[in-house]
Amino acid sequence: MGINRREFLQMLAVAAGGGLALHTDAAQAQKAAAKLYELPRHGQVSLLHITDCHAQLQPLYSREPHMNLGVGDMAGRVPHLVGEHLLKAFRIRPGSAEAHAFTCLDFEQAARTYGKVGGFAHLATLVRQLKASRPGALLLDGGDTWQGSATALWSNAQDMVDACKLLGVDVMTLHWEATYGEARLKEIEEKDFAGHIDIVAQNVKTNDFGDPVFKPYVIKQINGIPVAIIGQAFPYTPIANPRWQVPNWTYGIQEESMQAVVDEVRGKGAQVVVVLSHNGMDVDLKMAARIHGVDAIFGGHTHDGVPQPVVVKNSGGQTLVTNAGSNGKFLGVMDFQVRQGRVSSYKYRLLPVFANLIPADAPMQDFIDRVRAPYQDKLSEKLAITEGLLYRRGNFNGTFDQLICDALMQVKGADIAFSPGFRWGTSLLPGDTITMEHVMDQTAITYPWTTLTEMNGATIKTILEDVCDNLFNPDPYYQQGGDMVRVGGLQYTCDPTAAMGQRIQNMMLNGQPLDADRTYKVAGWAPVSETAKEAGAPIWDVVAEYLRAIKVVQPVRPNVPILKGVRGNSGMLQG
Repeated sequence: MGINRREFLQMLAVAAGGGLALHTDAAQAQKAAAKLYELPRHGQVSLLHITDCHAQLQPLYSREPHMNLGVGDMAGRVPHLVGEHLLKAFRIRPGSAEAHAFTCLDFEQAARTYGKVGGFAHLATLVRQLKASRPGALLLDGGDTWQGSATALWSNAQDMVDACKLLGVDVMTLHWEATYGEARLKEIEEKDFAGHIDIVAQNVKTNDFGDPVFKPYVIKQINGIPVAIIGQAFPYTPIANPRWQVPNWTYGIQEESMQAVVDEVRGKGAQVVVVLSHNGMDVDLKMAARIHGVDAIFGGHTHDGVPQPVVVKNSGGQTLVTNAGSNGKFLGVMDFQVRQGRVSSYKYRLLPVFANLIPADAPMQDFIDRVRAPYQDKLSEKLAITEGLLYRRGNFNGTFDQLICDALMQVKGADIAFSPGFRWGTSLLPGDTITMEHVMDQTAITYPWTTLTEMNGATIKTILEDVCDNLFNPDPYYQQGGDMVRVGGLQYTCDPTAAMGQRIQNMMLNGQPLDADRTYKVAGWAPVSETAKEAGAPIWDVVAEYLRAIKVVQPVRPNVPILKGVRGNSGMLQG
């Protein structure tokens, strides 16, 4: 059941007055809440958008990156703006709640002031209000929703499947969902989601005959307007994640197929056409320039919280490209005015979900409490105290990444450690207790095994060069993974603007140059090869063992390479 505007604002005022140390009375609290969350409806068609929640049902701290470098044509352009550069581009007031939501500036102080973000119970209240004020509105989920927490892993994604149904998701696409395997994914689509949620992915097909694995699109009627939602799953799933988990399916960008699907839905009378994408924003921007007939791309994968769409011109007119952040921290709201069979205007807001400003939805909170209850003792195990800020987000090592690398080297007896450049994971403030749940927030995957491998220096350089090209290739269509592999023990220089094979230089270990012919012990985790199944203990056991032993984590200094060629780049904080 929906709630009206007055009820919603009263709830916001109570929540703000009770939990946010920004206002001294309810009137001020209500005014601030109204400014953030009261959006007048525009037009007949409204689409809400979440992406990359990574199974985070509870409110959390989530630090935005201090480094998101753009190279080639993307240097200095959205989404490669951080800190003051982003605030200036989108005219956001420094020190405001929005500044905290969209940047990492003064993160610790701002986090203590504004509190935690996200949480499905708080998100549900906001979704419920917006759907009530926008009859017919749909909630789109960009994927990476079922993976990233202990409860999702231990319940085989069931907690998130049920949470998404309760949240009111209407349509979704995919990425990490595939790591539960083909059979589990199809079981959820055909049983749990039947009659509730459509999975769309025009670029996932069978290996043998090229048949669609999922619906390429759906056409929904919204207030008499036919609206097509086309799905685009992460194109490089079998490369970035284990191929053995999806052995019978092919992926890829499939640009020609996308254009054909756009033409098909237009031919069927769709007056609004959108793509629900997990390409990553750079790929979406390139695709938007090369195809026509798409009104908007609702993007994910790269976790970019972009306050307003990028308008991309193409042969058919223009396409709006958005990206809605991660961790349940944001909710995108797109309103379209449709006249004479086409979109004539739009309004868009990317709303931060401040848990202290939005009261919890009771049914969702009850559900969350129930699904967490069987695991509560394991989740709440206290492992250590952190004296510094722990986070994972940015092109290179974050402090939690560094902690994982340190644990790998210590427990596995390695010279060097590699940890995947995953973007997902929550943040902890100085003085926080590190629980087993927090460790799982950084490590909860279906292929968690640790490895200890002997590699020569030349192989190590090749690995670093390959991953670096996946991140910094100037052609977005060749950007195939996450951020740069996190490195422990080894220091190096990186020039993101250099050619492939020439970005990594001056590799040093313990003050000595890395020898191309010498063999080193390298620890890692999350092997994608099927032969590496059960290779070593799960990564969470390794990190937990390390934390139990040290008990206190002193402020961590990330092992970040010396960077060349990026002076003045607006995708990094200077100094």
